[in-house]
Amino acid sequence: MRIAWKRVGIRVLCLILGLAAARLFAPWICGLDAHAWFEGDASLQDGLAEELIAFELSDDSERTRASQGASSDRFAGEWALVTHQMTALGLAQLCLAHSERCARYAPLATQAALKSFLPEMRDFGTRAWHGEDALASVASSHGHAYLAYSALAVSMARLVDPAFPSRDAKLHDALIAAYERRLLASDTGLIETYPNEAYPTDVAAVAAAIAVHGRATRSNHARVLEHWVKRVRTRQIDSQSGFVFQRMGALSGKPHDVPRGSGTGLAAYYAGFVDRGLAEQLAEALFQHEKGFCGFGAIGEFGEGHTGLGDIDSGPVLFGVSVAATGFALAPARALGHRDSFEHLYRTTALFGLPTTFGKGFWFSSGGPIGNALLFAFLTSGPELAS
Repeated sequence: MRIAWKRVGIRVLCLILGLAAARLFAPWICGLDAHAWFEGDASLQDGLAEELIAFELSDDSERTRASQGASSDRFAGEWALVTHQMTALGLAQLCLAHSERCARYAPLATQAALKSFLPEMRDFGTRAWHGEDALASVASSHGHAYLAYSALAVSMARLVDPAFPSRDAKLHDALIAAYERRLLASDTGLIETYPNEAYPTDVAAVAAAIAVHGRATRSNHARVLEHWVKRVRTRQIDSQSGFVFQRMGALSGKPHDVPRGSGTGLAAYYAGFVDRGLAEQLAEALFQHEKGFCGFGAIGEFGEGHTGLGDIDSGPVLFGVSVAATGFALAPARALGHRDSFEHLYRTTALFGLPTTFGKGFWFSSGGPIGNALLFAFLTSGPELAS
């Protein structure tokens, strides 16, 4: 009997020691690269950049086979648009932070950005607008804010690539002018993404595209950007949580969804291209909703008084925190210098993203192309973006 109790005691002790070891070593293991990413370690940045460049090349080959009539499971539409957009942003951000990398990365940023402008990438928006194509209808008053993701990528490519094609630049100029006109005409600071639907995060991408276009072309967009910043602060932010509302009426400005961390995280990243003060305001709200455990950090998805299960925007919501909000918050954390939050959030990202290295390569095994492209943009977001 005594031997049995001794065995139980030993097992309990082993369990306690195992849990203690896990609590001690899990944050350390998951956070191994956090400091290096925050400091802009070239080997990590280039490792992930080259993996995404390889993906872009394979996507080009797949596109060629598809155009020749071969069967293809190549993805297209919104997810493809975001993958190419975020790849372009990350490459351009590396060019801004390290001018010596421009010779390699700037032309590739242009290629990825222009891919996001292809008709098949925006077909989902054309269908939503009953056949009206965003680039063929710049004279329209319809918002088409979804294409701002592409417009921002092209703005960044133009900023770093002196050989950007003039024909595409003219098309981009026309879209930016349309966005500027539509945004100035909006008392709420919102324009529609789809008919009767406005998303403050998408409009933040519109403002970012306009702001970076101004830097690339030396155009003065101050009036529209000041208009947008003021309307965000007075019409689009929930006063209690500090989060932006996820979805609103473009004309009425009435919330159609609750304040959410996922939308706020991405809006904070885009606000950093426009106005540092607004980016700091949104980032502060995010970090006030940060939940920590044993060195890991995650961002709550819902503002005070709201709950939910999550959706395509947030990803799974577990214990009130969301995958998307946590990943998105990496960008303002790094760009605005919030080291502690960045390292806590990175540990959680690494825990679920499974960072992998092989040779000089680096990627997140569970992310797929879109996950790696998103994290590439967020992990390379830097202070040079915050004006």
